[in-house]
Amino acid sequence: MKSRDRQLEDEGFYRKCLPCFVGIPRSFFIGCLLQWGVIAGPFFPLLGAEPRPRLNQIQVIGTHNSYHLEPSTAVVQAITTVYPGAKTELAYRHRPLTEQFDQLGIRQVELDLFADPHGGHFAWPLGARLDGLSRREFDPQGIWQRPGYKIMHVQDVDYRTTVPTFRAALREINRWSLAHPRHVPIMVLLELKERAIVGLTRPVALTRERLQELEAEIRDVLALKRILRPDDVRGTATCLRDAVTESGWPPLDEVAGRVLFALDNEGQIRDRYLELHPGLRNGLLFASVPESHPAAAWMKVNDPVNAQQRIQRLVKAGFIVRTRADADTQQARRSDVRRRDLALSSGAQFVSTDYPESDPRLSDYRVQLPGGIVARANPVSGARLRTGEWEVGVRSSP
Repeated sequence: MKSRDRQLEDEGFYRKCLPCFVGIPRSFFIGCLLQWGVIAGPFFPLLGAEPRPRLNQIQVIGTHNSYHLEPSTAVVQAITTVYPGAKTELAYRHRPLTEQFDQLGIRQVELDLFADPHGGHFAWPLGARLDGLSRREFDPQGIWQRPGYKIMHVQDVDYRTTVPTFRAALREINRWSLAHPRHVPIMVLLELKERAIVGLTRPVALTRERLQELEAEIRDVLALKRILRPDDVRGTATCLRDAVTESGWPPLDEVAGRVLFALDNEGQIRDRYLELHPGLRNGLLFASVPESHPAAAWMKVNDPVNAQQRIQRLVKAGFIVRTRADADTQQARRSDVRRRDLALSSGAQFVSTDYPESDPRLSDYRVQLPGGIVARANPVSGARLRTGEWEVGVRSSP
């Protein structure tokens, strides 16, 4: 890498030489300098050219529990006898994933997954029985009987979903991505669930074998070349952390149309995955680990109010961060934008919300980028990039 003195010396040389090329097309001049090896990306602004933004230099909006539909009144009444907060905290709903991508410009989704290796483990939830549904009425096509990961918030009770299986969600994401090959990368955040709750169906433990099955489902639907994997980001660096803090994330134009998967879990499930893929080598998922960890690249920092300075520091260091603009429907009920605005100004690349559009039952609260664009220059890591839309010609309708 050039020293600062050498950079200044070169810059002075370019300024002196520029008058000699008056009348020569700029593109030809820049091409010659690139061919001769005398300029590199940092000097493009000097010549009026646009620098190549990297994945960590943009900001997009995502959704929290992106599959979620509100429980029925009967189920909410049953839950509130044990947990009174459920009446308000579960009162949010999302459009199908395709509509979120197309109509709302969402570029990060979150799916809660329960292992079901043999099928039928969650085939007749308590909530469906409370709603008076028979097995056949609940699942007329037998979808819940099939082996494979299932998508829902809480087993048995908060089970209503726009897409019941992980494979179906992957197919929906893949179809949309293939139809819009220049979209900015979509992050799919996966929260794997195994916690037992008294009185409800006991989840299947997430063993090493179950984690391998998860990756197999992803590979069965998405071609590897369409997945942005930890190995792709690491490149020739010793570890992921060194790659993102020293070399940087890949340029945005090189990863357009791809999907990256990230593990929402911390603790034991994350550690099991790291045992399966030390340093995330040969893994499909990024993991949220401490910034000193060799596998550090992406981090979950959900509270932008109390952790804004931390988020900004991580973003400046080269990490990608996901944060939440709201939680438990509280901001929408109060029409309180403070947390949302702190999330956006924090520089977190993925800002997640339950309200990409307002809920007229509550208020006009919603989370969008200025002007309703899909992707903008990151206010922290991309402050020198141009303003405006960074994803062009993708959305079918605003």
